[in-house]
Amino acid sequence: MPLPHRRRTTTGLAALVVSAAVATVPLGLGAPAAQAASTARLRVDQAGFLPGEVKQAYLMTGSAVSSVAFHIVDTAGATVLSGTVGGASRGGWNKAYPDVYPITFSGLTAPGSYRLVVSGGATATSPVFRVEAASSLYGKLVADGVSFFQNQRDGASVLPGPLKRQPSHPNDAHANVYAWPDFAAGGSDTITDSDLKKIGGPVDVSGGWFDAGDFLKFTHTAAFSDTLLLASQRALGPAAPDALAAEAHYGEQWLNKMWNQQTRTLYLQVGIGSGNAAGTFHGDHDLWRLPQQDDGDTTTADRYAATHRPAFEAAAPGKPISPNVVGRVSAAFALAAQVDAQRDPAQAAAEYQAATSLYAMADTSNPPATLTTALPNAYYPESTWHDDMELGGAEIALAAQALGRSASPYLAQAATWAKDYLAGDTGDTFNLYDTSALAHADLLKALAAAGDPAGLAVTPAALTADLKRQVRAGATKAGGDIFHAGGDYTNFDVDAHTFGFLTIEALYRQATGDRSYEAFATEQRDWLLGANAWGTSFMVGEGSTFPDCMQHQVANLSGSTDGKGALDVGGVVNGPNNPSNFTGGLGGYQTGMVACPPGGADPFNAFTGHDSRFSDDVRSWQTDEPALDMTGSAVLGAALQQSVH
Repeated sequence: MPLPHRRRTTTGLAALVVSAAVATVPLGLGAPAAQAASTARLRVDQAGFLPGEVKQAYLMTGSAVSSVAFHIVDTAGATVLSGTVGGASRGGWNKAYPDVYPITFSGLTAPGSYRLVVSGGATATSPVFRVEAASSLYGKLVADGVSFFQNQRDGASVLPGPLKRQPSHPNDAHANVYAWPDFAAGGSDTITDSDLKKIGGPVDVSGGWFDAGDFLKFTHTAAFSDTLLLASQRALGPAAPDALAAEAHYGEQWLNKMWNQQTRTLYLQVGIGSGNAAGTFHGDHDLWRLPQQDDGDTTTADRYAATHRPAFEAAAPGKPISPNVVGRVSAAFALAAQVDAQRDPAQAAAEYQAATSLYAMADTSNPPATLTTALPNAYYPESTWHDDMELGGAEIALAAQALGRSASPYLAQAATWAKDYLAGDTGDTFNLYDTSALAHADLLKALAAAGDPAGLAVTPAALTADLKRQVRAGATKAGGDIFHAGGDYTNFDVDAHTFGFLTIEALYRQATGDRSYEAFATEQRDWLLGANAWGTSFMVGEGSTFPDCMQHQVANLSGSTDGKGALDVGGVVNGPNNPSNFTGGLGGYQTGMVACPPGGADPFNAFTGHDSRFSDDVRSWQTDEPALDMTGSAVLGAALQQSVH
């Protein structure tokens, strides 16, 4: 059974005395928040809170309630804060939970570990959460996100880690290059050709990161993700963990292999998703295995899926290249130059050269109608490129300034692409498909460093206004949502978009000093890490309830014998999605899959509502597959929030 790759979209936007039994609730890890439906559930950010921020949780009940008291209980079982669950229900989530009540406990400021307990008209106890400094709360998210990237490594320099990784795909060091295959109509990833057509090679495309739960490697997503890691390193400065800098440069080293400056060739992808309609060769998604097994696979039909993985070009050597992928790869190189400028000027100069040489190859006069992202494009259907070119230009300008070179040409180009973005591409917010927030913020920095030169195509005020547009769009939606979610949980990529709001809010705050959306950013972190209808964190290892059964081959096959996947800490999954994407159910298990959860029972099904379902199941690519871009968004959002607190 072929493994579908996630389809991606570009849309986005009266107090009672507590009994002695309740007052002495032990603070161990209790039962998971997601279990059979009962009268009440408490949903809280399981990662915790900063001392001075707004703190809110949600009480889900089976009917309207009154006279409900809440108590915050510490590790000794003592009540440290009490209050009443006041105010009206924020609305109904589903038939089982027709009322959701907010609980605000911002008076809790002392660092420590706590539980939230309610009694009276409803009884429930929350998972453990902490109150701690930004460096601890957000620092853990950064460190864990980097851990996921480490686990995604391919090639000879893998890190064993908890997944017991082994070197993989040595044959990628001498891969053959093939022409783009033809795909079946309707967005299918099935190839209609009888075979692939070799056009060149061998080339060294070894190393890099697996894109998601599969073993494909994409320049488009790797560049975006590496940009996020490098921007995180820059934002944290001396506070950045060593592992972050090392992993960001690991990604950049692979991108440097994918861009051949001598032949002016950008390689787009390594591997293919599905095989051909005739069944004469398979693709990556047709197999479920550990990656170190691939080069020893002698099955003829697996020659492209495993043993001799194909490489593909973004364009013919020396020919103009789709501007979206050019902009983001150039941005990654330029960001590397920025963080290396003082530490290693020679290395930074080489990275700057890579950025500028590629940036010059962008096909901005006649860009392809279908932007180049992946084969097939349906895996990552991007529709805008002005934001990517603005980003590339802004980062090159900042790199030029760091190296003492003229930034003027790149300031002018970035301003032109920013103007074009503002004229016709707005509507989304920061995520894989819209890089404008980071582009705007860094162009503002570059312009300020240049003395805000006059006569450019865009003004700082226009850039700032669009940053506000993006954060305000999320805040407006969150204001009307039961759990204050700013993202669209009825569509793909809600987790990436929501972590993106952490990025946008911090960038806007840095640019303007305006803290009016600070509480919104907290609400988005809360939703991502447990204060949602399902009571789960969507980032592995954060809190006490999180995905155990990701659609991730290495985690699934490296797990325990009870069917639980190995903890791929830091991985961010797609998140809730529209139930229509589950038509026909989850299907059977692919050959080699370890059934997870054991027995196939869905512990989160009782919380499906508002046209949204979350399923923690190894078969659930719709909600449970992690990816570089999603986790990278978490790293950058957390790093920027840490930097502004």
